[in-house]
Amino acid sequence: MIRTMLTQLLLGSILIVATSVVAAGFWFVLVQGLDRLRPVLRRPPHGPKLMLVLTFALLVTVAMLTAAVWIWAVTLYALGIFSTFEASVYFSLVAFTTLGFGDVLLPIEWRLLGGLSAANGLLLFGLMTAMLVETLRETRLRQRGTPPV
Repeated sequence: MIRTMLTQLLLGSILIVATSVVAAGFWFVLVQGLDRLRPVLRRPPHGPKLMLVLTFALLVTVAMLTAAVWIWAVTLYALGIFSTFEASVYFSLVAFTTLGFGDVLLPIEWRLLGGLSAANGLLLFGLMTAMLVETLRETRLRQRGTPPV
């Protein structure tokens, strides 16, 4: 019982670290992309360019979240927890978003992973929000000619 619980906690922690590394990679892509666009973004008109930045940032963050859900789904499927890959993806998405329909459940011996997946989702949704706010703040400051602090 204790060994199974520790295995789940270790596996969940590894998955959280893996998704965090993936998220950092997506953040790097976002920053690099915006750095390349910076000279263009400073010139007026600013409104359409701010929409472009927001769209780019949203696409990158959605890709980040999608990659994280897939990491969990592939792991659950590889462990044989679900009989179909679709069920693994569905459970991962529902747990990750903390939606929790309850129509697809983990077996009792793996149920701690559900909570860890939800915690991972909360962390990454917080990171996603911070990424979007920081991206828009920095873009607006640079458009106004004020260097970001």
